[in-house]
Amino acid sequence: MDNLEREKGFRAALREVPGLGSRRLRQLIAVFGSAEAAWHAPAPAFANWKDAWVSAMLGMRKTIRPEGVAEELERAGIRLVVPAEGHYPKLLAELADAPPLLYFKGHLSEGQEGLAIVGSRRGTAYGKAAAEFLARKVAARGIVIVSGLARGIDTSAHKGTLAADGVTWAFLGNGLDTIYPPENRKLAEAILERGALLSEFVPGTPPDGGHFPARNRLISGACRGVVVIEAAAKSGALITADFALEQGREVFALPGPIFSEMSKGTNHLLRQGARIVDEVDDIWAEIPVWRKDGGAGGEPRLGPQSGARREAACGGAAKGTEDRGALGRRYSKGCGPGGNVDPAQAEILEQMSDLPIHVDQLACKVKMPVQELPLHLLELQLAGVIEQLPGQLYVLARKI
Repeated sequence: MDNLEREKGFRAALREVPGLGSRRLRQLIAVFGSAEAAWHAPAPAFANWKDAWVSAMLGMRKTIRPEGVAEELERAGIRLVVPAEGHYPKLLAELADAPPLLYFKGHLSEGQEGLAIVGSRRGTAYGKAAAEFLARKVAARGIVIVSGLARGIDTSAHKGTLAADGVTWAFLGNGLDTIYPPENRKLAEAILERGALLSEFVPGTPPDGGHFPARNRLISGACRGVVVIEAAAKSGALITADFALEQGREVFALPGPIFSEMSKGTNHLLRQGARIVDEVDDIWAEIPVWRKDGGAGGEPRLGPQSGARREAACGGAAKGTEDRGALGRRYSKGCGPGGNVDPAQAEILEQMSDLPIHVDQLACKVKMPVQELPLHLLELQLAGVIEQLPGQLYVLARKI
């Protein structure tokens, strides 16, 4: 066993001490030079620490073999990584308060960079569709999608990444021996095929609301930017955005309806200066280091537009309409007898994709009076070609 592997074992052993978290472990390493040195230090060396963990540690080191801790974790499929290793999340390692030890399952590769996509556990259909769409498009450009495996927006972000055969990381607010929420167990297994589950919490640590702010700090720290899809006025996703600002990360937000409780947090972020995101290139515009690797092609927009962008949409020259039209034309084939389709409905389909579009924006694009549009939309729904989402949003049916 080399010195680094030995050091990882001692760090894992110290983390087993009740009350000795990542911050305290970082302090011990700074004072003694290594976790191994701290483990073997004589009792008087801890005289300045009055915390209960000191006596617990002094007692535990008589019975615990640090190498055995690492071996036991390995048998459970849990590996250890420290900031000195190349496969430790690159951007997280650059932070002064990076966890001195992470537990992980799955695959971590050197130099990977992430974009966090987070939001409400009670995300709307529109928010979930937007998260999945955005994750799919960003992952296709080789960026790791990072989230927290929570219900709602997090789940959609992970699923969108997997749909693009991309890599996604899930940071957990509990030990890696527990999947929370339990209904995401299969999703977690799918993530492990190419990505990773990570945690700074010792295996055996149960899910707890008090753990999630620490988890959110890691999500933002591992990324160049954080995209908040939907968030209520008091939401954990806003905590992630706050950490991102402290860490010098870009913060993006998806604008939402003013009447939606799930838009209050994101709209607040926009008022505070967060970058608006309604297409993938909005992200690349704010992260120059990515532009040399993956860049700019027009992407369909994420939602209703405003100002000059709305004018471009109504003028038929909005970026991304070629992508939308090509997909819609494929959907229109075979919609009617003999493969024919009503010309007005064909025009509607040419403006649609798997991205939600608002009925007003759709009417603008097809140059059709708003009062005539609902009948055509209803017929297309009955034919199973399109689906309606809350908020007068429509998408092409996924079963096609």
